[in-house]
Amino acid sequence: MDFEHADALNQAIRLLSLRHRARAASLLAPLGLHPGQEVLLLELARSGPMIQAQLSEALGCEPPSVTLMTRKLEATGHISRRPAPSDKRASVVELTDSGRALAGRVRQLWCALAEETVAGLPAETAAALPGILNALTDNVDTRRPRHAHGRRNIPATETRRDGPAGRGAGPSVDGATGRGAGPSDDGAENDGAENDGAEN
Repeated sequence: MDFEHADALNQAIRLLSLRHRARAASLLAPLGLHPGQEVLLLELARSGPMIQAQLSEALGCEPPSVTLMTRKLEATGHISRRPAPSDKRASVVELTDSGRALAGRVRQLWCALAEETVAGLPAETAAALPGILNALTDNVDTRRPRHAHGRRNIPATETRRDGPAGRGAGPSVDGATGRGAGPSDDGAENDGAENDGAEN
C-alpha cells in the first residue's frame, strides 16, 4: 500500500472514531451519561449480573476504567454491586430498576446513532459494516484471544479461565483485560480512561 492510500485510510478511521464518539457524547448527555457508560448498561441488560472482571472483558475496557464507571453508575442508583458468592474479593454488578429503564432509553439512542452513521449508504453496505470493522479491529488487536466484538458473555456464577489474563485463575475484580475501544476526544471527562475509550 502506498503512503497516499495508507494516509487516507488511517485518517478516515481516526476521524470516524472521533466524530462518532463526539456524537455519542452529545446524545448521551441529556441522559446524564458519558461515552462508555452506555455500553456497560447495555451489556448488563443483555447478559444479566456479571462479575466485574468479566464485565471488563466483555466491554474490552481496562479494569480500572470499569471500576470507575461502576462506582459512578452505582452512585446514581443505576447499578448495584455485591460480593461474588464464589470469591468475596470479586464484585457482582447488576442493573437496578432505574438502570434497566435507562438501558431501554439507551437502546433507542443506540439505534438512532447507528442509523445516522450509515445514512445514505446502500443497505448491503450497512449490513456488511460490522463484519468489516470487526476484521479491522482484529488486525490491530494486540490483546488476543477474545471473541468477536470483545464480548464473552460469561455468567456471573462461572469462573473465567479462557481470557488473556485468566491463566486458569478464578474471577477477580482486576484480573481481566480486553481490547481498546478507540481514541478519546474529550479527555476532560474520562478520568484516566483514554486508553480504552471508556467514560467513567
